[in-house]
Amino acid sequence: MKILLTGSNGFFGQIIIKALQRENIFFTLSTNSGDYPIFLDKNIPSFREEYDLIIHAAGKAHSEPKTEAEKKHFFDVNNKGTLNLLQGLKKSGIPKKFVFISSVAVYGQDFGSIISEEHILKAKDPYGVSKIKAEENIIEWCKENNVICTILRLPLLIGENPLGNLRAMIKAIEKGYYFNIAGGGARKSMVLAKDVADFIPKVSEIGGIYNLTDGTHPSFYELSKVISKQKGKKMPFNLPMSLARTIGKIGDLLGNKFPINTSRLKKITSDLTFDDSKARKKIGWNPMNVLKYLENNNL
Repeated sequence: MKILLTGSNGFFGQIIIKALQRENIFFTLSTNSGDYPIFLDKNIPSFREEYDLIIHAAGKAHSEPKTEAEKKHFFDVNNKGTLNLLQGLKKSGIPKKFVFISSVAVYGQDFGSIISEEHILKAKDPYGVSKIKAEENIIEWCKENNVICTILRLPLLIGENPLGNLRAMIKAIEKGYYFNIAGGGARKSMVLAKDVADFIPKVSEIGGIYNLTDGTHPSFYELSKVISKQKGKKMPFNLPMSLARTIGKIGDLLGNKFPINTSRLKKITSDLTFDDSKARKKIGWNPMNVLKYLENNNL
């Protein structure tokens, strides 16, 4: 297939190329490199040919906006950037298939267990809302142009040199200041990035909206144990819930500059897991256990 990949220079984009380049011809779009070095939030791209499959992995994440300008940037990149991409494709030629890399953030949940694709989209934060808008625009565009549309709602992505919360956790363990709260029993969904990349060609033939997880939803305790062992560090200490609640109440009084408050404490100590049974039953999704990957690979 001739594949156009946006966000090709990002963490997941690089993994997609590595996983699929042997059997496909890649054309890449990124802000400062690739076949189309372009800022999608500012420009409509002019593509030189038609493509069989679009993988739209470009987007803004891994930051918490503090100003109105930063909030607007999420919509510019994730929503306006998507609209500009679709306009560019309309001019150059309609693809057969379109895969959008979305996020479980669209559900707007800080806690919950085995949340399915049927759950109402309740995101209120700029990232989650911008992803919802992008999904809506892509679904409508694909329907109008008879394109097979696939939306993958992903949790935390695991792989070499990970980003976001996992990177922060690894650094904290390496430096010796990470700790679990109330035993670290809260479970969170995550998935191996390479498994998702390998799955894209198969799911793109069918289309639909899917959550993808590793199916085991590791706890903070399990993650910290595996990472500590791999890094040659002692097992992190545990902060009792009673003390954590006291610290959280202090944070409520001190404001956002304090690292923890009652709301954040509930988020940290509650399960947040997603149901991937639709992908398993319909398309044969069969991913690797994230903990096994972490045991055997450098981070």
